[in-house]
This record gives sequence, structure tokens and C-alpha cells, in this order.
Amino acid sequence: MPGPLYIPVLPTRDNATGAYRDLAPEIRDRVSALWTVPPGVETDPTLLERKLRKAIGPAALAQRHSAGWLDAPFGDQSAAPLADVLYEYWTTSPLRPVTGPERPREQQTGAARAARESGNGLGIRVQVLGRWDDAVASATHKVLDLVGANADGLPLDLLLDLHRVFDERHDAGKEALRALDALHPLADWRDVATLSGGYPDQPGEVTAYGVLGEAARADWELWHELRHSGRDYAPLIRYGDYAALSARGIATTYTGNGGPPWGILRYTTDRAFLLVKVQARGDGRGDSIRAAAQLLTTQDDYRGPGFSWGDRWLRDCALGSGSKGTGTASTWSKAGNSQHMTYVARRVRDMGAE
Repeated sequence: MPGPLYIPVLPTRDNATGAYRDLAPEIRDRVSALWTVPPGVETDPTLLERKLRKAIGPAALAQRHSAGWLDAPFGDQSAAPLADVLYEYWTTSPLRPVTGPERPREQQTGAARAARESGNGLGIRVQVLGRWDDAVASATHKVLDLVGANADGLPLDLLLDLHRVFDERHDAGKEALRALDALHPLADWRDVATLSGGYPDQPGEVTAYGVLGEAARADWELWHELRHSGRDYAPLIRYGDYAALSARGIATTYTGNGGPPWGILRYTTDRAFLLVKVQARGDGRGDSIRAAAQLLTTQDDYRGPGFSWGDRWLRDCALGSGSKGTGTASTWSKAGNSQHMTYVARRVRDMGAE
């Protein structure tokens, strides 16, 4: 059975779930998402459980044709109802459990127990936010010993999470290689993936209203650097990113109280994110959004309405009139993720990195 083409880190939010669900089947079935539960503000256990199921359920349903991962790194992962809901989905859906060296011991053993019950294996998510520390390798080894992963042949996936990777983090490739040199020998990994986010934290500062801006895809460049490093494991490294989303944004608490008066229409090319700032409300909103869609669809890099749901939405928006069909911030995010994931999966496939 071939492994995933591409591993995006996606929040369990409607726009990300919708973008994944509406991928073409031949793409969707080879894109294995690391579904991440964002932090929340709910403290009532009954309401929290209801919100968790509402968030995770659609992701599990969307991922039903192939295995993915489910992680909740921001809450108390050992306490109910979060621990109970996670265990349920880990053992009854294609979403594999995830743990890591910084997690509570109860979470580590619970994730391993769920992995054995489901038979789907266990993801080990190791974060490298700056310089690599060899102590993390020792901590990871202790996790593997604690859960008996190497002793009983539990399938393991190494998810090396580099988080935010921009041009100014010029040593990210070197630190990633130091991490992989230390972590790769620790287990007979089923899959090894690097996950990094090149989409800007403040996209509104990259571009002005109605003006085409660009942000470099440093995550894509990083993966190429690793693949051409000469390491014996280099050809086996899966590509992962945070799709067309900010890596920092996935850790943001969403309160539903509205956002800024602007939004972003985005489009992915081989080397950059193309960004156009639009009015999210007020007079001229519809014209602003349609003009941005027209600007993106007239670029040489635009791949046409048949390429993805997101490409088609951009075309339809550009050709419309008035405010009907211009969507909301959720729509723009879904369209951006749709075209991004389709493009990345096809590029990885065409490069033979399977």
C-alpha cells in the first residue's frame, strides 16, 4: 500500500474540512492530513464534548477513505472529556493517535493504547521551533521505550514539526537535518514527514487592497533542501505543510466575534503565495473581492477552473457581479486551501516522491 503523497496540518474547522472533502478523489485519497484541534475557550464539560465532536466528526468523515492523524496539543490531553473523545475517534476512525516527547505520561500511554486497539499505528510529533536540542532525541527515545513501540512492532510515523519557516529562518534546513539525524535511527519508522508553514503570519502586511503581493514558500524550499541533502533517508521524507494557512494561526483561540475589516484571497505557485487584500465588509466589498479574483485568475500561474474547487470558485467569483457569490473569510480560506492542496499533491506526485 503506497504511503501519503502529502501531509498538510489542518485545523478541525469547517473551511479546512470542506477544502479537504472537496478535493478530487484521486488526490484526496493520497493526502493524509494531520488534523489538529485548535484551542478553545469552553470550560463546561458537556458543552466542550459537544463542540469537540462537532469539530472532529466532519474531519473523521472526510478522511474516511485513507488514514490520517488526529492531535490536540493545546488542551489538557489527559483530562476528560478531551481524552475520552480523542480515544473514541482514535479507535473507531482512520485518524491515528498522536503523541510526543513533551506530552504528559498519561497522554503518551493512552495514545499508544489506542494505536494498538485500532491497529493503525502511532504518530510521534516532535517540534523543532528553533535550534535542535539533542535532549529531545533522548526524550523521544524514552517515549518509545515507555509505550513499548520498538518491542512489539507498533507502526510508527515520525512527524517532525518545524512550525513557522520563513526566509529569515535561514538555518531551518540545517536544524531539521540535525533532528532527523538523531531521530531517524530510533525506530523503524513507517513514514517520516517534515511539517512546516511558509504562509505569512500577517498576510495583510504583505499586500495592499487590490494589489498583488507575494510571500515566498520557504517550506517548499526547505523540503527540497532536505531531499537533496545526500542523507540515506532523504528520499523517504514526506512533504508536509500548514496548507495555505499560518502555522501560528492554528494555535489561535477562535471566539467567533468577527475578524478584521479585511480578508485575503490567495493562490499558490511553485515558489510563492500570491496574495490580494480585500474588503471584508462595508461599501465596495463585493467589487473589492471580485477585482481580487480577477487579478488572480489573469496571472500566468492560474491553472484554470477545472483544476480544483478553489480554482473554480475564483473563476466564478471573478466573472460574477455585485456581492452575490463573493463569499466570506471562511470561503476564501477554503478556496485557498483547496487549490493549494491539489497543486502540492500533484507536484509531489509528478516529482515521483511517493
